[in-house]
Amino acid sequence: MSIQVSNVTKLYGEQKALNNVSFEIGSNEIVGFLGPNGAGKSTMMKILTCYIPASEGSAKVCGFDTNTQSIEVRKQIGYLPEHNPLYLEMYVKEFLEFIGKLYQVKNVKDRVKEMIDLTGLQIEQNKKIGALSKGYRQRVGLAQAIIHDPKVLIMDEPTTGLDPNQLEDKRGLIKKLGKQKTVMLSTHIMQEVEAVCDRVIIINKGEIVANDNTQTLQKNNTKQIITVEFDKEVNQSVLKNIAGVEEAILIEGKTWKIISDVENDVRKSIFNYAVTNDISILTINKEEQKLEDIFKQLTKK
Repeated sequence: MSIQVSNVTKLYGEQKALNNVSFEIGSNEIVGFLGPNGAGKSTMMKILTCYIPASEGSAKVCGFDTNTQSIEVRKQIGYLPEHNPLYLEMYVKEFLEFIGKLYQVKNVKDRVKEMIDLTGLQIEQNKKIGALSKGYRQRVGLAQAIIHDPKVLIMDEPTTGLDPNQLEDKRGLIKKLGKQKTVMLSTHIMQEVEAVCDRVIIINKGEIVANDNTQTLQKNNTKQIITVEFDKEVNQSVLKNIAGVEEAILIEGKTWKIISDVENDVRKSIFNYAVTNDISILTINKEEQKLEDIFKQLTKK
C-alpha cells in the first residue's frame, strides 16, 4: 500500500481533531478525501506530509513511518497545498530549476523541461510567477510538487478558482498522473471527485463515515429523491405529512425536492395528494442520488 493509516488520533489539548482513523490507499489509485470544514481533513494531510505528528496510532507512506522516518516519507511525497508557496519574483523556469536542485534531481534542466511540457507551461516559462493567472500558478505548483518524481501526490483543493477550460485540463492531468502515482485529493467540489476519483473517503468530526467507490455509495444509499413541479403553491408542512415523505425542500418557484426512504416510493402518494387537492403535477422525476446528497446525509449528523 502507498498510504497506510492505522488508528490515528490527534489531540489539540482536550479536543480530538482525529479519532481512531484508519484507511489505506493503493498504488496508482486516485482517492477523494472529503469532509466539511473542521472535519479533520487538513490535520490528516499534515500528518501524512510530516508537518505534525499523530498523538496515537501510525501513518506510513510507501512503508515509511511519518513519525520516525520523516525524511524518507518526504522523498516519496509531492504536496500541492491550497495556497501555493511560490516565489512570485522568480521566473517559472528559474523557480522549477531551484526546486529541482533542492531535491537533488539529476539532469535538472531536462526534468524541468519535462515538467513544463507536462503541465502546459511552455508559453509562460519565461514569465515571472507573480505575473501569472491563478490557473497558471496552480500549474507551477503542481510542477514543483512532482519534479522529484514522487510515488504519492497529495493535493489540497487543486482546482479552486479555475475557469471551466482550466478545470477540464487539470482533471485530465490528474487522471494521467493517477496512472503512474497514488493521488490523494482533498476538495469541496463533488463533481471533481465524481470526474477523477476511483474511491471516496469521507471524514466527519474526526471519524471516517464512508470509504468506497462512488457507484457503491450511491447504490447502497437508503434515500430516494423525487423532484416534482406543481402548478400551484404548496405548503411544505403539507408535503411532509404525506405518507413516506421524510423531507420536502423548495428548489425554486413551485418545484420541490422530496426525500423518502429508498424502499418507499412516494410518487403514487404525491399524485393522490395532488388529485385530492385539485393540483396539477407538471413534472415528476425520480433522481439518482448524487455524491453531494450522500455527502450531506453523512456529514450533517
